[in-house]
Amino acid sequence: MKRSLLLFAVLTATLITLPVQAHGEKKHASIAPAPAIAEQTAWGVAGNPAQVTRTISLDMSDAMRFTPDTLAVKEGETVRFVIRNQGRMLHEMVIGTPDELAKHAALMARFPSMEHDEAYMAHVDPGKTGGIVWHFNRAGSFEFACLIAGHYEAGMRGTITVTPKPGAAK
Repeated sequence: MKRSLLLFAVLTATLITLPVQAHGEKKHASIAPAPAIAEQTAWGVAGNPAQVTRTISLDMSDAMRFTPDTLAVKEGETVRFVIRNQGRMLHEMVIGTPDELAKHAALMARFPSMEHDEAYMAHVDPGKTGGIVWHFNRAGSFEFACLIAGHYEAGMRGTITVTPKPGAAK
């Protein structure tokens, strides 16, 4: 009996002291890291900074807006996003499909201190600049948004239209 109680106490203490790992406990990166093996998503794949074909600058504000909020790129482009936070609060840029962004925004509302560092995301502190390098290898209509609790719901999002390569199959 004592041995069972002791085992229970040790297991409980261990579980309580384990960190919550929704996306990890580390601080958000202001520049999204390039993974060793790029993960293919519906909206593209992490880009190689040495292969950037274009740079797009965006501003984020406490008015819960991106400027510009409509972007057009071509399939096959590797874009460097230079993201400036002009506000006084933390903002982020996350690229994805409308469904993925809505799901992630709901999760962020439930767990506002959730950490993440995927290549298609960049947290940018007030007055700072961050960046994402992304290779758009899939044509379609995608979005970008700030998923910090309340920002997405306030309309902090935009669209990215990726036009297919000439002669690409539809």
